[in-house]
Amino acid sequence: MLINCLGNLIDLTKPKVMGILNVTPNSFYDGGKYQHEKEILNRVETMLTEGADFIDIGAYSSKPNAELVTEKEEMQRLLPVVNAVLQAFPSTIISVDTFRSGVAKAAIEHGAAIVNDISAGSLDEKMMETVAQLQVPYIMMHMKGTPQTMMQQVEYEDIVKEMLFYISEKVAKARQLGIHDLIVDPGFGFAKTTEQNYEVLQKLQLFQVLELPILAGVSRKSMIYKPLESSPDHALNGTTALNMVALTKGASILRVHDVKEAVECVKLFSLMNL
Repeated sequence: MLINCLGNLIDLTKPKVMGILNVTPNSFYDGGKYQHEKEILNRVETMLTEGADFIDIGAYSSKPNAELVTEKEEMQRLLPVVNAVLQAFPSTIISVDTFRSGVAKAAIEHGAAIVNDISAGSLDEKMMETVAQLQVPYIMMHMKGTPQTMMQQVEYEDIVKEMLFYISEKVAKARQLGIHDLIVDPGFGFAKTTEQNYEVLQKLQLFQVLELPILAGVSRKSMIYKPLESSPDHALNGTTALNMVALTKGASILRVHDVKEAVECVKLFSLMNL
């Protein structure tokens, strides 16, 4: 499975690690940590040194009940960071975490390589058309509603079946528009209860029927720390455990806050020759 990132062909047959860089004041785990250029560049350097294949930059917190951020403010937060990262580390493959087509277009024009959309085009009808024009890889996540309403939309008769139907429709639309490189994100924590998250993880291999790379993003989420009666700060061990489960069930990308541990997880998984 190859994706084309600004002319670089990335082989996802061997799982890759995507490091998270939130430049928001209110993300659930690292909100407010990376507000100044020096802090941001130090963080990116650390993740790249530890083995991150991609850096996913987000300027709009998508945690449950997150506050609304205008498109202008999202761009003001995001674009200077994309510029600074690429100036300091020119070979970085940047994924931009946004559901707005205008933000995605601007970020790609500033040198980002991947669009990571939590809504798979549902929150901006121009998103897929924009990605098709830009000809960049597109990560499509499953979610119902918006970050503000998603946790009121957790009713499913058969969650995996309904998710596969939803994603299949999105894939068909993307293909029709001419998007070539697609990645599927089941959206752990988005419009799903803790129990539903574990059902999706337990059945993650079923998503391989889509014949697309799967991104697993469980890093430090409430599905880990709530059952353990802990907090995001103490959820690294649980994150690593679930990352290995995701790999055994076919995940091609681990999206994480802690790159070193995820890279070690991939290395040990590769020794199993599954």
